[in-house]
Amino acid sequence: MSSQENPEENLPAEQGAEGHSAELAKNPFADPGLPPHEHRIQDLDEQAAKRSERVVAFLFTLSMLATAGFIASYVIFKPSKIVYIFPFGHVSALNFSLGLTLGLALFCIGAGAVHWARTLMSDVELVDERHGIEADPEVKAKVLADFKQGAKESVLGRRKLIRNSMFGALSLVPLSGIVLLRDLGPLPEKKLRSTLWAKGKLLVNMNTDEPMRPEDVATGSLTFAKPEGLEEHDEDFQNQIAKAALMIIRIAPDNIKDKRELDWSHDGIVAFSKICTHVGCPISLYEQQTHHVLCPCHQSTFDLSDGARVIFGPAGHPLPQLRIAVNEDGYLEALGDFDQPVGPAFWERG
Repeated sequence: MSSQENPEENLPAEQGAEGHSAELAKNPFADPGLPPHEHRIQDLDEQAAKRSERVVAFLFTLSMLATAGFIASYVIFKPSKIVYIFPFGHVSALNFSLGLTLGLALFCIGAGAVHWARTLMSDVELVDERHGIEADPEVKAKVLADFKQGAKESVLGRRKLIRNSMFGALSLVPLSGIVLLRDLGPLPEKKLRSTLWAKGKLLVNMNTDEPMRPEDVATGSLTFAKPEGLEEHDEDFQNQIAKAALMIIRIAPDNIKDKRELDWSHDGIVAFSKICTHVGCPISLYEQQTHHVLCPCHQSTFDLSDGARVIFGPAGHPLPQLRIAVNEDGYLEALGDFDQPVGPAFWERG
């Protein structure tokens, strides 16, 4: 039977016909109040409460062990140690152990606190009517008077030497926090200014891992290369390839507008850094009709037929070019390092 047929069944208990009608007329959507409180099993069974207590204690204990493991990782693993972990591949043992143990420690603390609150802490909802938090006019007047009296007694207005020296001390003391930035890692020194490219280094195809010949590069194609001797299993491979990654493109010599680019190329084969000069993303999108390359991160666009100059986007300077030639064995080789640091600008670059 629907409530339309028996509406009185869903109404509050009668307090008198006239009073009830007046209440409905005043507020037809009256607050129904809180639902009846339902007890949890831990509220009724002490054994269940004990089990929840043990679960919470176990999570907190596991967090303590994970924290101990986090500290021990600094002693056990060297920063240079690389291990293979499925499915992540080759990763730093130190970074992986630090992340795993710290993540486990924080998760167990959070999970333990949540389980504690949901199963053992009181879950009875309490209602407290709101009240104004604004102070009375008398309290406001007294606070303002006390402030003025305190400012007068501090003699800051008359003792300018104290006032100025205090402001100076408060302004300079935050600068001591800058010293802490020194612990963020070693200074880059000259590491960002040079790469593994040097005179006589062969250009090795990133896909085939074989030295490249001029005939391997078709007109309009884009190929990625690395320096000879750099292997993926090397401990510093990621650091080195992040600076030395190379784009090889073949352009008809007549279409190369920049004279130096043409002089540094071989039969239209040009080599530019693959690292975007905006924030260091790898460039991989090439349009062979216009000879433009696009960075997929922030759409910086470079014209590879005109010295890789920036024609669109936030990049600040052109891509560095690598001077190349062909050795006596017919392989493409570098004639030195890049003429300028690769990637985005940095504060030491000058």
